[in-house]
Amino acid sequence: MAQREYERLRVQFATFCGCDICRGDVFVYALNRLSPHYVSTREGEVITAINLDTDQEKAKLDVVLFEGFRKVAAAPRCGAKPVTL
Repeated sequence: MAQREYERLRVQFATFCGCDICRGDVFVYALNRLSPHYVSTREGEVITAINLDTDQEKAKLDVVLFEGFRKVAAAPRCGAKPVTL
C-alpha cells in the first residue's frame, strides 16, 4: 500500500530526486512514523488490507509520505541538490 501511495503522490513533486536512495529514505521516514500492522495468516492479511484501505488510514499515510518527501528533498543523501517542496 505504501508503494502505491508513494507512486501516486510522487508525480506531484517534479523537482524531487526520486532515485533509489531518496525513495528508500521517504519509505523509512514514513514507515517509522506509522503503527505496525503484523499478520501471520491469510485471513489476517485480508482483514488488515481492508482496514488499511480506509480513507483515514490513507490520509495518515499520505501525511507522513508528504513529510518524508519534504525532509528528504531538503537534505538528499544521494548528493542531489537540495530543494524545497
